[in-house]
Amino acid sequence: MAADAVAIGSPLTQDDVLDVAFGRRGATLSPEVRLRVAAGRAYVEELVAGDEVVYGVTTGFGRFATTRVSPADAEALQRNLLRSHAVGVGAPLAPELVRAMLLLRAHSLALGASGVRPELVEALLALLARDVVPEVPAKGSVGASGDLAPLAHMALPLIGEGTAYVAGQRLPGAEALARVGLAPLTLGAKEGLALINGTQYMAAHLVMGLSRARAVADAADVAAAMSVEGLMGSHRPFAAAVTDLRPHPGARLVAERMRALLAGSEIAPAHADCGRVQDAYSLRAVPQVHGASRDALAHVAAVLDVELNAVTDNPLVLAGEREVVSAGNFHGQPLALAADYAAIAVAELAGVSERRVEQLVNPALSGLPAFLTREGGLNSGLMVAQYTAAALVSENKVLAHPASVDSIPTSANQEDHVSMGAHAARKLLEVVDNAATVVAIELMAAAQALDLRAPLRPGVGAAAAHARVRELVAPLEGDRYLASDVAALRSAVLDGSVSRAAAAAAGLA
Repeated sequence: MAADAVAIGSPLTQDDVLDVAFGRRGATLSPEVRLRVAAGRAYVEELVAGDEVVYGVTTGFGRFATTRVSPADAEALQRNLLRSHAVGVGAPLAPELVRAMLLLRAHSLALGASGVRPELVEALLALLARDVVPEVPAKGSVGASGDLAPLAHMALPLIGEGTAYVAGQRLPGAEALARVGLAPLTLGAKEGLALINGTQYMAAHLVMGLSRARAVADAADVAAAMSVEGLMGSHRPFAAAVTDLRPHPGARLVAERMRALLAGSEIAPAHADCGRVQDAYSLRAVPQVHGASRDALAHVAAVLDVELNAVTDNPLVLAGEREVVSAGNFHGQPLALAADYAAIAVAELAGVSERRVEQLVNPALSGLPAFLTREGGLNSGLMVAQYTAAALVSENKVLAHPASVDSIPTSANQEDHVSMGAHAARKLLEVVDNAATVVAIELMAAAQALDLRAPLRPGVGAAAAHARVRELVAPLEGDRYLASDVAALRSAVLDGSVSRAAAAAAGLA
């Protein structure tokens, strides 16, 4: 783990979250931030001592907001809150998602408007430092009054309850803490509510999804360049003069990338006088289609940058103003809409990629052997690889239906409009995973097409990508088991190795 820890309570970036989530860096609470948190806590304790009526501090929750709870029962109230709200279902989240949630919840509390003790923030950081990963079921949040169920499961091990993983072993919460030398925490007034009233489930998923979506977008550009060469497509649609006339930032960026990836092509001059007037949209509209998806992802990134540094608690403890405000910062609508937008954008990258695969395997469109195999009939070549791409694109069309258009009231209609942002964020990861596989199939098909165009060489970036593909997957000489080839290329899409090889050769940043 790197020595430069992420300082929570200071501006947090998406890269910071990824670094902590994957164990590359730790996280710390500075003395200055600790004092800020302590000031908010002092005000809460003053309110409790004065027997003030404060939602979630001296009252119940949701529909029970008007039910008084005595200060003597504060500990039981907060403990019961975690227990009663931990009703998530489904498969456990991946460890990196839970670690991201822990970091994001600690950071939000460290911003000083939640009224918790510094010790609670430090307890969350201790779980990260000792690599204790609470077991958090994937389903159960409606994304409105915070991600209540997932965050309750995340918080239970802090008090010695629930379930957590230590070194991959699933243990009861108390045993997990003891295994790493930690003691259960006793929660004070407001602290249970502060742990679960937040958008950190949604935000963690969106950080992961956006990171992977960017990798897919980069690989889609590279695959498109390879396909343009394999299909002897025109380079002219990628001229700067074209996108300057409709200067959307994403389109201009993708056109610039295509020009760099295709520079030095031997294939383009070889068909300069072929007589073809226009290529299919999936080739000549690459800047416009890929660029629109990139612009959508840029918007999502801007929303996420705000959310990562937001206080999403309720009520908000404004110690400086000596006020406690019950409001709606926990509502997931900004993230729900952003996650839906990202899913649509990535689904489109997969959809146009699959259309290029069809161009490559269809002899009537490519001028190449059917399904890119020299002995068709005896061999099926990449016939069914295209089926798989089509199946995933179809699945993405279902998954891209926006979750944010739905709402089911909860808590006896106290919470009468919810975001369903947890669904939107969770299915974004599925859309991205499917898209990565579709782009991997295009890389495989485009590499085969380039083999069939030899000895003519493609542009420098496309050639470097072709070489990287061939390091992972051998040319298709006859039918063989292809699932492992697709899996290897899917990994290369997500880890960025194909894109980096192409970018380095093409002089792209």
